Amino acid sequence: MIRRVAIAMAGRWQAGNLPAELTSLIGRREELSQVRRACRRSRLVTLTGVGGVGKSRLALRSAAELRPEFGGGAWLVDLSPLDDGTLLPHTIAEALKLTDQTTRPMIEVLAEHLSDRDVLLVLDTCEHLVGACASTVETLLAAAPGLRVLATGRRPLAVPGELVLVVDPLPVPPEGVTTAGANDAVALLAERAAENVPGFELGDHDEAAVIRLCRRLEGIPLAIELAAARLGELPVEQLADRLDDRFATLGDDSEAGREADPPWHRALRTSVGWSHELCEPAERLLWARVSVFAGDFDVEAVRQVCADERLPEPDLGLLLDALADESILTWLPTGAGERYRMLDTLREYGAGWLRSLGEEEVFRRRHRDHYLSLAGRGAAGWLGPGQTAWYDRMIGEHDNLRTALEFAQNEDDGRKALELAGTLAFFWYGCGHAKEGRHYLAQALALDSRPGPARVQALWADGLLAATQGDADAAEARADECEAAMEDGDAYAAMCVKALRSSVGVIRGDLLQAMAESEHAFITRWTDGEVTLAGLVALLCRAHAHTVGGQAEEAISVLDDVRAVCDQRGEQSMRSHGDLLRGQAELSRGRLDAAVAYGQAALRTKQRLHDSFGIGLTVDLLASAAGAAGRAERAARLLGLARRVWSTHGQAQANVPAWVAARRECERRARETLGDDAYCMAFRTGYDSDIDAGLAYALQPQGEGLPT
Repeated sequence: MIRRVAIAMAGRWQAGNLPAELTSLIGRREELSQVRRACRRSRLVTLTGVGGVGKSRLALRSAAELRPEFGGGAWLVDLSPLDDGTLLPHTIAEALKLTDQTTRPMIEVLAEHLSDRDVLLVLDTCEHLVGACASTVETLLAAAPGLRVLATGRRPLAVPGELVLVVDPLPVPPEGVTTAGANDAVALLAERAAENVPGFELGDHDEAAVIRLCRRLEGIPLAIELAAARLGELPVEQLADRLDDRFATLGDDSEAGREADPPWHRALRTSVGWSHELCEPAERLLWARVSVFAGDFDVEAVRQVCADERLPEPDLGLLLDALADESILTWLPTGAGERYRMLDTLREYGAGWLRSLGEEEVFRRRHRDHYLSLAGRGAAGWLGPGQTAWYDRMIGEHDNLRTALEFAQNEDDGRKALELAGTLAFFWYGCGHAKEGRHYLAQALALDSRPGPARVQALWADGLLAATQGDADAAEARADECEAAMEDGDAYAAMCVKALRSSVGVIRGDLLQAMAESEHAFITRWTDGEVTLAGLVALLCRAHAHTVGGQAEEAISVLDDVRAVCDQRGEQSMRSHGDLLRGQAELSRGRLDAAVAYGQAALRTKQRLHDSFGIGLTVDLLASAAGAAGRAERAARLLGLARRVWSTHGQAQANVPAWVAARRECERRARETLGDDAYCMAFRTGYDSDIDAGLAYALQPQGEGLPT
């Protein structure tokens, strides 16, 4: 009963993830009203129209205005970087900040998560994934009565009950009118021009030329913005004349028109081509080459992928700035450095140009190789002082990693796909993408069955992810395959096999197996100077087995070794796992203050790395410590918070028998002490709190109040 009530109130916590508007929205008052009415009338509304017409902007503003009506929030899912429709549920879950490490299909996890929530889901740029979007939306709408979907794309989803709204261009002054008045297209041109040309005033220019320019561009916002970006170098009269000339020479049977599916609107196609024509040759070439990136990308990636004798590396910074000034790229300053992004319509044009140059395969391969190299550097640096920086960087490159994997999997030789998927073991495991990792690993392992180090690494990665999902059978099977694929004398592969089998023992509650399979890691620890993820996993499994077996002192001895080597290397993630297990060991011998100190130390790191699995376990530990100290109300609040975390993660406690039993015992004690009503109230307080506020409470000294 408590779980149903608490989940039903989940909407109070989630405001959504809608981005802040970087520029003002001009006009569209009637369209906004129409979209709001449609979303109240239909559970699926799709905005269609030509590329660049402003579907995404209209959807985002509408969602922002509708958000107060949805307790579960309004959530944007950007589909433009996604090529593989099978990953659509994963992408939606990622946008919802929903992680799940179980073996259940993600669509089932999504359906359960949304079933009791009133949520507005904005699926942006659906046209290249119409089939996947249609089936996913149908499934989710059937499972979640409070769900509404607002989609954008160049064509409808064709789902029963879908309400389709066509987004038209901004109105332009009709022929014969030479004064703008309150015209939206002219207002957009004037405002964007003022952003590019300080002091730009519409009244200082030939108003008739401005109107002619907007009319020629047929009121398409993207086309108008591209034109406005050029007003710093050409007067409006000359821009209008040049565009007239281009319309006269570019017909509908141009290459861009022939390749477009669905066809581009002639005005947009012409304005993009015209903007392309105004670029310098080097700018055009870079525009084509950066089209291989998905989502956003950084300057280093551009240098590695795009530079050659035609585009020397020292010139790329200025060329990127020029494309940003011309509104071909969007500049995205971040704490980790400069990044850039390109609108889909402009990326499509660049990709078509790259294809016409015969260079698409070359630069997609260079893109793949760059991200394989990045993955290798990340894997080498993960167990070190740069771990949090690598976490942030790899999360930022997620879209490009997907694109590189999908390209590699379409090649005749699957070895690069196997290398990349396996090398990313640290990313799948350490950055919370177990389900997606197993998806790519399964495909890569099927493509290349040759034994050797690449296959061993991929099998180890998949087995590790299976273990985090509590799937002992799959982890055991991967251990056997890993053993069969390894070369004689491969100590690393042997350690991977033992770490997997030790993990299987933990999941099944087989302490003898966990101890036996971790023996080698314990005896040989650090003797060769090499520290591996597999070795650390085996030692943590051994410490767990000692604690559950009543040998807390032995567990602490193992964990002291783990902590020392992690501190020596500046590693945080595995150390936090060790701190969690140390807290459990201290709790088992009644040292409650020490249990809380280690648990809170673990929680700080797990919160920084967004490790929902570790957060759930750590809050469970802190709840048990509070209960053992006689602070039943605090224990109940923390149990509520932990349940909240587990509800967004998946399989609670990974079904490890000792962890499940500890949680149940804590629940029993707290309920017995408080009584049902008081227990339920405290539990709901923890469950209903904002996650960050709840974790702040968990990190306070025991006995202090929940922050508001």
